[in-house]
Amino acid sequence: MGFFRRDHTSKSPLTPEVEIGTETPPLSLWSDTFGKLAIRAVQVIVVVMVAAGIIYAIQSLTLVTIPLVLALIFASAFAPVMGWMRRHNVPSLLATAITLITIVVLIGGLTWLVVWAVEDQWDDLYSQAQAGIQELVAWINTLPFAPTSSQLNDWGKTATDFVTSAQFGSGAIAGVSALANFATGFVLLIVILFFFLKDGPRMWAFLLRPFHGKREERAQRIGDKTVTVLGSYVRGTASVAFVDAIGILIGLLILQVPLALPLAVLVFLLAFIPIVGATLAGALAALVALVANDWVNALFVVGVVVLVNQLESNFLQPVLMGRSMKLHSFVILIALTAGTALGGIVGAVLAVPITATVWGIIQVWDGPSLPARWARPKPSKT
Repeated sequence: MGFFRRDHTSKSPLTPEVEIGTETPPLSLWSDTFGKLAIRAVQVIVVVMVAAGIIYAIQSLTLVTIPLVLALIFASAFAPVMGWMRRHNVPSLLATAITLITIVVLIGGLTWLVVWAVEDQWDDLYSQAQAGIQELVAWINTLPFAPTSSQLNDWGKTATDFVTSAQFGSGAIAGVSALANFATGFVLLIVILFFFLKDGPRMWAFLLRPFHGKREERAQRIGDKTVTVLGSYVRGTASVAFVDAIGILIGLLILQVPLALPLAVLVFLLAFIPIVGATLAGALAALVALVANDWVNALFVVGVVVLVNQLESNFLQPVLMGRSMKLHSFVILIALTAGTALGGIVGAVLAVPITATVWGIIQVWDGPSLPARWARPKPSKT
Protein backbone atom coordinates (compact mmCIF):
# COMPACT_ATOMS: atom_id res chain seq x y z
CA MET A 1 0.00 0.00 0.00
CA GLY A 2 1.32 3.38 -0.98
CA PHE A 3 0.45 4.88 2.37
CA PHE A 4 2.82 2.52 4.20
CA ARG A 5 5.56 2.63 1.55
CA ARG A 6 8.93 3.63 3.11
CA ASP A 7 11.07 6.14 1.30
CA HIS A 8 14.67 5.08 1.88
CA THR A 9 15.98 8.35 0.52
CA SER A 10 14.41 10.40 3.34
CA LYS A 11 16.31 11.13 6.55
CA SER A 12 14.90 10.37 9.95
CA PRO A 13 14.86 13.31 12.34
CA LEU A 14 15.85 10.96 15.15
CA THR A 15 19.12 9.80 13.59
CA PRO A 16 22.18 12.03 13.36
CA GLU A 17 23.38 13.13 10.00
CA VAL A 18 26.80 11.65 9.24
CA GLU A 19 28.60 12.31 6.05
CA ILE A 20 30.35 9.39 4.42
CA GLY A 21 34.16 9.62 4.54
CA THR A 22 34.38 11.86 7.62
CA GLU A 23 35.35 10.93 11.20
CA THR A 24 34.55 12.56 14.52
CA PRO A 25 37.71 14.21 15.91
CA PRO A 26 38.98 12.47 19.05
CA LEU A 27 38.23 14.20 22.37
CA SER A 28 41.38 15.73 23.89
CA LEU A 29 42.10 15.04 27.54
CA TRP A 30 42.98 18.75 28.02
CA SER A 31 39.92 20.27 26.36
CA ASP A 32 37.18 19.23 28.75
CA THR A 33 36.43 20.90 32.09
CA PHE A 34 38.66 18.60 34.11
CA GLY A 35 41.52 19.08 31.67
CA LYS A 36 41.23 22.86 31.90
CA LEU A 37 41.22 22.56 35.69
CA ALA A 38 44.38 20.46 35.54
CA ILE A 39 46.10 23.04 33.32
CA ARG A 40 45.15 25.80 35.74
CA ALA A 41 46.42 23.73 38.68
CA VAL A 42 49.78 23.22 36.96
CA GLN A 43 50.01 26.96 36.32
CA VAL A 44 49.26 27.71 39.98
CA ILE A 45 51.89 25.21 41.11
CA VAL A 46 54.50 26.81 38.84
CA VAL A 47 53.65 30.31 40.12
CA VAL A 48 53.86 29.11 43.75
CA MET A 49 57.22 27.46 43.11
CA VAL A 50 58.61 30.63 41.52
CA ALA A 51 57.29 32.75 44.40
CA ALA A 52 58.79 30.32 46.94
CA GLY A 53 62.13 30.48 45.13
CA ILE A 54 62.09 34.28 45.20
CA ILE A 55 61.21 34.34 48.91
CA TYR A 56 63.97 31.81 49.66
CA ALA A 57 66.50 33.91 47.75
CA ILE A 58 65.39 37.04 49.61
CA GLN A 59 65.69 35.30 52.98
CA SER A 60 69.12 33.94 52.06
CA LEU A 61 70.37 37.38 51.03
CA THR A 62 68.78 39.55 53.72
CA LEU A 63 72.09 41.33 54.23
CA VAL A 64 71.59 42.78 50.74
CA THR A 65 67.82 42.76 50.16
CA ILE A 66 66.81 44.53 53.38
CA PRO A 67 69.23 47.49 52.92
CA LEU A 68 68.12 47.65 49.27
CA VAL A 69 64.42 47.89 50.17
CA LEU A 70 65.03 50.34 53.01
CA ALA A 71 67.15 52.52 50.74
CA LEU A 72 64.35 52.52 48.15
CA ILE A 73 61.82 53.54 50.82
CA PHE A 74 64.02 56.37 52.17
CA ALA A 75 64.80 57.57 48.65
CA SER A 76 61.07 57.59 47.80
CA ALA A 77 60.28 59.50 50.99
CA PHE A 78 62.83 62.23 50.18
CA ALA A 79 62.16 62.27 46.42
CA PRO A 80 60.18 65.56 46.64
CA VAL A 81 63.12 67.20 48.44
CA MET A 82 65.59 66.00 45.80
CA GLY A 83 63.24 67.09 43.03
CA TRP A 84 62.88 70.56 44.55
CA MET A 85 66.65 71.02 44.83
CA ARG A 86 67.19 69.79 41.24
CA ARG A 87 64.57 72.25 39.96
CA HIS A 88 66.41 75.05 41.76
CA ASN A 89 69.73 74.10 40.13
CA VAL A 90 71.36 72.72 43.27
CA PRO A 91 74.30 70.52 42.20
CA SER A 92 73.40 66.84 42.31
CA LEU A 93 76.26 65.87 44.62
CA LEU A 94 75.48 68.68 47.06
CA ALA A 95 71.76 67.86 47.11
CA THR A 96 72.55 64.20 47.72
CA ALA A 97 74.95 65.03 50.55
CA ILE A 98 72.42 67.32 52.26
CA THR A 99 69.63 64.75 52.05
CA LEU A 100 71.82 61.84 53.13
CA ILE A 101 73.23 63.72 56.11
CA THR A 102 69.69 64.68 57.15
CA ILE A 103 68.57 61.04 57.07
CA VAL A 104 71.61 59.85 59.04
CA VAL A 105 71.15 62.61 61.63
CA LEU A 106 67.47 61.70 62.09
CA ILE A 107 68.22 58.00 62.56
CA GLY A 108 71.21 58.66 64.82
CA GLY A 109 69.29 61.27 66.81
CA LEU A 110 66.44 58.86 67.57
CA THR A 111 68.91 56.17 68.64
CA TRP A 112 70.87 58.55 70.87
CA LEU A 113 67.68 59.93 72.39
CA VAL A 114 66.52 56.47 73.48
CA VAL A 115 69.93 55.46 74.86
CA TRP A 116 70.43 58.76 76.70
CA ALA A 117 66.97 58.77 78.29
CA VAL A 118 67.18 55.12 79.38
CA GLU A 119 70.69 55.58 80.80
CA ASP A 120 69.66 58.75 82.63
CA GLN A 121 66.68 57.13 84.38
CA TRP A 122 67.85 53.52 84.54
CA ASP A 123 68.90 53.50 88.21
CA ASP A 124 65.58 54.90 89.39
CA LEU A 125 63.60 52.50 87.24
CA TYR A 126 65.72 49.54 88.32
CA SER A 127 65.14 50.21 92.01
CA GLN A 128 61.42 50.68 91.44
CA ALA A 129 61.25 47.52 89.35
CA GLN A 130 63.09 45.58 92.05
CA ALA A 131 60.62 46.80 94.69
CA GLY A 132 57.72 45.91 92.41
CA ILE A 133 59.08 42.41 91.87
CA GLN A 134 59.47 41.91 95.62
CA GLU A 135 55.86 42.97 96.11
CA LEU A 136 54.80 40.56 93.38
CA VAL A 137 56.72 37.69 95.00
CA ALA A 138 55.17 38.52 98.39
CA TRP A 139 51.71 38.45 96.82
CA ILE A 140 52.42 35.13 95.11
CA ASN A 141 53.47 33.62 98.44
CA THR A 142 50.00 34.36 99.81
CA LEU A 143 48.39 32.14 97.17
CA PRO A 144 47.52 28.51 98.07
CA PHE A 145 49.50 27.19 95.09
CA ALA A 146 52.56 29.41 95.62
CA PRO A 147 55.96 27.76 94.99
CA THR A 148 58.08 26.86 98.00
CA SER A 149 61.41 28.46 98.80
CA SER A 150 63.24 25.28 97.68
CA GLN A 151 61.52 25.47 94.29
CA LEU A 152 62.53 29.11 93.93
CA ASN A 153 66.13 28.18 94.76
CA ASP A 154 66.06 25.39 92.17
CA TRP A 155 64.77 27.79 89.53
CA GLY A 156 67.51 30.28 90.39
CA LYS A 157 70.16 27.54 90.16
CA THR A 158 68.80 26.49 86.78
CA ALA A 159 69.00 30.06 85.50
CA THR A 160 72.56 30.39 86.82
CA ASP A 161 73.62 27.13 85.16
CA PHE A 162 72.13 28.32 81.87
CA VAL A 163 74.01 31.62 82.02
CA THR A 164 77.31 29.83 82.64
CA SER A 165 76.64 27.07 80.07
CA ALA A 166 78.05 26.79 76.57
CA GLN A 167 74.57 27.29 75.13
CA PHE A 168 74.38 30.78 76.59
CA GLY A 169 77.87 31.49 75.35
CA SER A 170 76.95 30.43 71.82
CA GLY A 171 73.91 32.71 72.04
CA ALA A 172 76.15 35.60 73.05
CA ILE A 173 78.44 34.85 70.10
CA ALA A 174 75.39 34.81 67.84
CA GLY A 175 74.42 38.20 69.26
CA VAL A 176 77.86 39.60 68.41
CA SER A 177 77.50 38.18 64.89
CA ALA A 178 74.07 39.78 64.55
CA LEU A 179 75.54 43.12 65.67
CA ALA A 180 78.27 42.82 63.05
CA ASN A 181 75.68 42.02 60.37
CA PHE A 182 73.65 45.04 61.47
CA ALA A 183 76.66 47.33 61.14
CA THR A 184 77.46 45.90 57.70
CA GLY A 185 73.86 46.27 56.59
CA PHE A 186 73.71 49.86 57.84
CA VAL A 187 76.84 50.82 55.91
CA LEU A 188 75.45 49.11 52.81
CA LEU A 189 72.16 50.96 53.31
CA ILE A 190 73.97 54.33 53.35
CA VAL A 191 75.94 53.47 50.19
CA ILE A 192 72.87 52.26 48.26
CA LEU A 193 70.84 55.24 49.44
CA PHE A 194 73.57 57.58 48.22
CA PHE A 195 73.37 56.18 44.69
CA PHE A 196 69.55 56.10 44.72
CA LEU A 197 69.42 59.76 45.70
CA LYS A 198 72.12 60.88 43.29
CA ASP A 199 71.47 58.73 40.22
CA GLY A 200 67.95 57.38 40.80
CA PRO A 201 66.34 58.86 37.65
CA ARG A 202 69.22 57.72 35.42
CA MET A 203 69.17 54.21 36.95
CA TRP A 204 65.42 53.95 36.32
CA ALA A 205 65.84 55.19 32.72
CA PHE A 206 68.45 52.46 32.19
CA LEU A 207 66.05 49.80 33.47
CA LEU A 208 63.36 51.03 31.04
CA ARG A 209 65.52 50.52 27.94
CA PRO A 210 64.21 47.00 27.09
CA PHE A 211 60.59 48.27 27.05
CA HIS A 212 58.88 50.02 24.15
CA GLY A 213 55.45 51.39 23.36
CA LYS A 214 52.66 50.47 25.74
CA ARG A 215 54.96 48.28 27.82
CA GLU A 216 57.28 51.21 28.40
CA GLU A 217 54.32 53.38 29.43
CA ARG A 218 53.16 50.68 31.87
CA ALA A 219 56.65 50.28 33.34
CA GLN A 220 56.87 54.06 33.77
CA ARG A 221 53.51 54.11 35.56
CA ILE A 222 54.65 51.29 37.84
CA GLY A 223 57.83 53.15 38.77
CA ASP A 224 56.05 56.43 39.43
CA LYS A 225 53.35 54.71 41.49
CA THR A 226 55.93 52.81 43.55
CA VAL A 227 57.80 55.98 44.46
CA THR A 228 54.56 57.83 45.20
CA VAL A 229 53.08 55.13 47.45
CA LEU A 230 56.29 54.42 49.37
CA GLY A 231 56.99 58.11 49.86
CA SER A 232 53.42 58.83 50.95
CA TYR A 233 53.53 55.92 53.39
CA VAL A 234 56.75 57.00 55.07
CA ARG A 235 55.86 60.68 55.25
CA GLY A 236 52.28 60.05 56.39
CA THR A 237 53.24 57.41 58.94
CA ALA A 238 56.06 59.57 60.30
CA SER A 239 53.69 62.53 60.71
CA VAL A 240 51.06 60.40 62.47
CA ALA A 241 53.71 58.73 64.63
CA PHE A 242 55.16 62.12 65.64
CA VAL A 243 51.76 63.42 66.74
CA ASP A 244 51.10 60.16 68.63
CA ALA A 245 54.47 60.36 70.37
CA ILE A 246 53.92 63.98 71.41
CA GLY A 247 50.43 63.22 72.74
CA ILE A 248 51.56 60.20 74.75
CA LEU A 249 54.65 62.07 75.98
CA ILE A 250 52.46 64.86 77.38
CA GLY A 251 50.22 62.30 79.08
CA LEU A 252 53.15 60.41 80.61
CA LEU A 253 54.75 63.62 81.88
CA ILE A 254 51.49 64.71 83.50
CA LEU A 255 51.12 61.28 85.15
CA GLN A 256 54.82 61.40 86.20
CA VAL A 257 55.68 58.06 84.60
CA PRO A 258 59.45 57.41 84.44
CA LEU A 259 61.15 56.92 81.07
CA ALA A 260 58.49 59.11 79.45
CA LEU A 261 60.85 60.31 76.72
CA PRO A 262 62.17 56.90 75.58
CA LEU A 263 58.62 55.52 75.74
CA ALA A 264 57.47 58.33 73.45
CA VAL A 265 60.32 57.56 71.04
CA LEU A 266 59.30 53.89 71.15
CA VAL A 267 55.73 54.91 70.33
CA PHE A 268 57.07 56.78 67.30
CA LEU A 269 59.05 53.76 66.09
CA LEU A 270 56.31 51.19 66.70
CA ALA A 271 53.79 53.33 64.82
CA PHE A 272 55.40 52.03 61.62
CA ILE A 273 53.82 48.64 62.46
CA PRO A 274 50.08 49.30 61.98
CA ILE A 275 47.56 48.04 64.55
CA VAL A 276 50.06 45.89 66.46
CA GLY A 277 52.61 48.65 67.11
CA ALA A 278 50.21 50.93 68.96
CA THR A 279 49.06 48.04 71.15
CA LEU A 280 52.63 47.04 72.06
CA ALA A 281 53.63 50.63 72.85
CA GLY A 282 50.57 51.16 75.05
CA ALA A 283 51.11 47.89 76.90
CA LEU A 284 54.75 48.74 77.59
CA ALA A 285 53.89 52.24 78.84
CA ALA A 286 51.21 50.81 81.13
CA LEU A 287 53.66 48.19 82.43
CA VAL A 288 56.24 50.83 83.30
CA ALA A 289 53.55 52.88 85.08
CA LEU A 290 52.43 49.79 86.98
CA VAL A 291 55.94 48.96 88.16
CA ALA A 292 57.01 52.52 88.92
CA ASN A 293 53.78 53.93 90.37
CA ASP A 294 50.62 51.89 90.93
CA TRP A 295 47.76 50.21 89.09
CA VAL A 296 45.61 53.37 89.12
CA ASN A 297 48.34 55.28 87.31
CA ALA A 298 48.67 52.40 84.85
CA LEU A 299 44.93 52.61 84.06
CA PHE A 300 45.28 56.33 83.38
CA VAL A 301 48.14 55.56 81.00
CA VAL A 302 45.96 53.04 79.16
CA GLY A 303 43.25 55.71 78.88
CA VAL A 304 45.74 58.21 77.41
CA VAL A 305 46.97 55.64 74.86
CA VAL A 306 43.43 54.73 73.80
CA LEU A 307 42.46 58.41 73.44
CA VAL A 308 45.51 59.22 71.31
CA ASN A 309 44.97 56.16 69.11
CA GLN A 310 41.32 57.10 68.54
CA LEU A 311 42.29 60.65 67.53
CA GLU A 312 44.90 59.20 65.17
CA SER A 313 42.62 56.69 63.45
CA ASN A 314 39.62 59.03 63.10
CA PHE A 315 41.29 62.36 62.26
CA LEU A 316 44.99 62.11 61.40
CA GLN A 317 45.20 59.06 59.16
CA PRO A 318 42.40 60.04 56.75
CA VAL A 319 44.05 63.45 56.23
CA LEU A 320 47.75 62.56 56.22
CA MET A 321 47.81 59.07 54.71
CA GLY A 322 45.47 59.67 51.76
CA ARG A 323 43.61 57.21 49.59
CA SER A 324 46.74 55.59 48.15
CA MET A 325 47.43 53.87 51.48
CA LYS A 326 43.84 52.91 52.24
CA LEU A 327 43.93 49.15 52.89
CA HIS A 328 41.36 47.04 54.66
CA SER A 329 42.24 46.02 58.20
CA PHE A 330 41.97 42.36 57.23
CA VAL A 331 44.56 42.84 54.47
CA ILE A 332 46.86 44.66 56.90
CA LEU A 333 46.64 41.84 59.45
CA ILE A 334 47.37 39.19 56.81
CA ALA A 335 50.31 41.23 55.49
CA LEU A 336 51.69 41.73 59.01
CA THR A 337 51.39 38.03 59.81
CA ALA A 338 53.12 36.99 56.59
CA GLY A 339 55.82 39.65 56.94
CA THR A 340 56.55 38.70 60.56
CA ALA A 341 56.74 35.00 59.68
CA LEU A 342 59.13 35.64 56.78
CA GLY A 343 61.28 38.50 58.10
CA GLY A 344 60.64 39.05 61.81
CA ILE A 345 60.46 42.66 63.00
CA VAL A 346 61.84 44.02 59.74
CA GLY A 347 59.29 41.98 57.79
CA ALA A 348 56.49 43.38 59.95
CA VAL A 349 57.66 46.93 59.25
CA LEU A 350 58.00 46.38 55.48
CA ALA A 351 54.90 44.24 54.96
CA VAL A 352 52.31 47.01 54.80
CA PRO A 353 54.17 49.45 52.49
CA ILE A 354 55.04 46.60 50.12
CA THR A 355 51.41 45.44 50.09
CA ALA A 356 50.20 48.99 49.49
CA THR A 357 52.71 49.35 46.66
CA VAL A 358 51.50 46.15 44.99
CA TRP A 359 47.89 47.33 45.26
CA GLY A 360 48.86 50.74 43.87
CA ILE A 361 50.56 49.08 40.87
CA ILE A 362 47.40 47.07 40.19
CA GLN A 363 45.40 50.32 40.22
CA VAL A 364 47.44 51.78 37.33
CA TRP A 365 48.14 48.58 35.43
CA ASP A 366 46.06 49.43 32.32
CA GLY A 367 46.20 53.22 32.56
CA PRO A 368 46.83 56.19 34.87
CA SER A 369 43.39 55.70 36.44
CA LEU A 370 42.52 52.28 35.02
CA PRO A 371 43.12 49.21 37.21
CA ALA A 372 43.87 45.76 35.88
CA ARG A 373 40.85 44.15 34.25
CA TRP A 374 40.24 41.63 37.04
CA ALA A 375 40.50 44.36 39.73
CA ARG A 376 37.93 46.71 38.22
CA PRO A 377 34.63 47.08 40.09
CA LYS A 378 31.64 45.51 38.42
CA PRO A 379 29.04 47.92 37.02
CA SER A 380 26.05 48.32 39.29
CA LYS A 381 22.87 46.62 38.15
CA THR A 382 19.97 49.01 37.78
